[in-house]
Amino acid sequence: MDRSSHSRKKLDLTGQRFGRLTVLHPVDNIGDRTAWLCRCDCGRETVAKTVHLRSGHTTSCGCVLAENPALHGLTYIDGTCVEMLRAKTVRRNNTSGVPGVDWRADKQRWRATICFKGKRYYLGSYKVFADAVAARKQAERELHGASDAALAAVRRWVR
Repeated sequence: MDRSSHSRKKLDLTGQRFGRLTVLHPVDNIGDRTAWLCRCDCGRETVAKTVHLRSGHTTSCGCVLAENPALHGLTYIDGTCVEMLRAKTVRRNNTSGVPGVDWRADKQRWRATICFKGKRYYLGSYKVFADAVAARKQAERELHGASDAALAAVRRWVR
């Protein structure tokens, strides 16, 4: 990559603030990028690249995300992503069009699975696509219901 169009002049960020970070001094480069030792308002120190500080990508030592997990973009409760449950989105690499249902070419069958509390549960394999979809939809209904029903459903799948 030709970097001749970029300025070779090294910026001095010492003393500047970026979000909760105050730049203390330069440290060893990270790859070919200048890095800085910074002190966060919480008292911890962290190293950040110039490009990440100036772009706003890095604004704290990580304490902001620890204080407010919603800033990660996704909310997890006991290992289950709330936004994924609400949105009922289909992953880009899904080939069946139904979350949790995929074709097992080696077995010539449809497999139904569901994830709950950070663990994937096998719901069964089916010759007919509609049966796999029905198994997945039933599992979703049970898991989205009362927590007692959800736990009973998980126990049934674990066997």
